[in-house]
Amino acid sequence: MSADRRRGTNRVPAAPVTSPRPGGPCRKIAAALAVSCLLGAAAPHDAARAADPILQTEESDIVKLSPGGPHRVLIEDAVYRHNKDGRVYVVDLDTGRLLGMVQAAYNANVAADPAGRSFYVAETTWERGNRGKRHDMLVAYDPLTLLPTMDLDLSSRALITPKKPDLAVSADGHYIYVYDTSPTNSVHVVDAAKKTEIQTVDVPGCGLIFPWGPAGFTSVCGDGSLANVQLDAAGKPTLTHTASFFVPDRDPVYEHSPQVAAGGHVWFISYSGLVYDARLGAQTSVAAPWSIQAAAGLKPASDARAPFDIAWRPGGWQLAAVRARDSHLFILMHKGTFWTHKDPGTELWELDLPSHKLVRRIRLAKPSTMVGVTQDADSRIMLTDEAGDLNVLNGADGKPVRTIKALGDAIIFTVAPGE
Repeated sequence: MSADRRRGTNRVPAAPVTSPRPGGPCRKIAAALAVSCLLGAAAPHDAARAADPILQTEESDIVKLSPGGPHRVLIEDAVYRHNKDGRVYVVDLDTGRLLGMVQAAYNANVAADPAGRSFYVAETTWERGNRGKRHDMLVAYDPLTLLPTMDLDLSSRALITPKKPDLAVSADGHYIYVYDTSPTNSVHVVDAAKKTEIQTVDVPGCGLIFPWGPAGFTSVCGDGSLANVQLDAAGKPTLTHTASFFVPDRDPVYEHSPQVAAGGHVWFISYSGLVYDARLGAQTSVAAPWSIQAAAGLKPASDARAPFDIAWRPGGWQLAAVRARDSHLFILMHKGTFWTHKDPGTELWELDLPSHKLVRRIRLAKPSTMVGVTQDADSRIMLTDEAGDLNVLNGADGKPVRTIKALGDAIIFTVAPGE
């Protein structure tokens, strides 16, 4: 008797266990589960989950900017650590927003049409990146779409550290001037409407471009004089020279001296801090200089004949800007010896140009090598620092408005409407 019967329990006899026949349902189920495991398929209960949504194809589009006001500015970032990635930013100073950017490859320059119809970038590339055929180009951009409206091959251009006076536009926007040093000092003249390079003007011993009127520009010469070029209706140049007004090896003037292009007015600033008021034209006139330090009630700084004297001196890259509506000069100043002309400013001095008087001195939170100013009644002052921030001040009282953090790598100059 079985143990179960001995305990008085009743059990239903188990059904006999038999092996499934080849090809039977058990084998089919086992095979399906094995394949599912090998393929990483979901377990049967996952089949009840909702199906993943079908992703739609992404469609690209182009955003068109609204017309800008006086506080929409262009800012060049030379990106010195990898110059081939240079760019020009379109920035709204009121919101602190970066609205867009365009390529500005390898020591490029940027200038704007006075009427705001275009802005121009002169740049250089090579077909194979760092070698191959060289291409020097002048590109015009639509300021609202940032799309090229002209892509012109130039005969050459000056491949040097970007300087604001290397590229300029005539007062009526008719001509674009591109400075070159290949093989000699010259200026290429481009007709903006025809999109054609119409003339190359040799300016031996002279450099840079300070435009005046509808068809003229001035260059600074190595002997301390100015070369004035006037173009006739056919684009043929006539060249005149001024007398020397500064001694280059004693107290040279800054290449980034500020100007008001519409009136052909430049204030050439010397390394020691002298200001030469120049009215440009076929017969340019240069007034006697006055001292920035004297305007602030200080002793004028020495020139190269006393190079170790410490004084307040101008310095930086785009070291000065002029607000035309009230003729105020904004200039970066630092304490140093004579050959510290590239040192950043620790203070920003605002001076009244007609009276040669100091308006205010603004101590900067961080040293800056660049200052720009907008031209409207509610103007803004733009500064930068080593971190690549753009620091915006109120033009009326010099108080901080906002900081645009980490805008660029090597911010070097600005282009504001109406300059």
